[in-house]
Amino acid sequence: MFFVAVILAIPVAAWERRWERFLLLTGIVMIEVIVLALNRFRCPLTNVAARYTDDRRDNFDIYLPLYLARYNKQIFGTLFLLGVAFGVVRALAEK
Repeated sequence: MFFVAVILAIPVAAWERRWERFLLLTGIVMIEVIVLALNRFRCPLTNVAARYTDDRRDNFDIYLPLYLARYNKQIFGTLFLLGVAFGVVRALAEK
């Protein structure tokens, strides 16, 4: 939920022209992207959750419906990129 809130707050910060907040939120998501990239785009906590169950469905380690858990990186990655693009366009329009 934390990262969903951060991703959704990025275009809001851009809309409100709060550029420091926009950059902070974008940086937080980028840190998560780096962590995922270093772990072959798999959450490092998945291995911890796997110790406690034999279930290996796409949502065994995350409280999301199966269809959303299966495509969460694509869905939220797209929302993140759109939010950043919106912020960049809005910032450039101010100049």
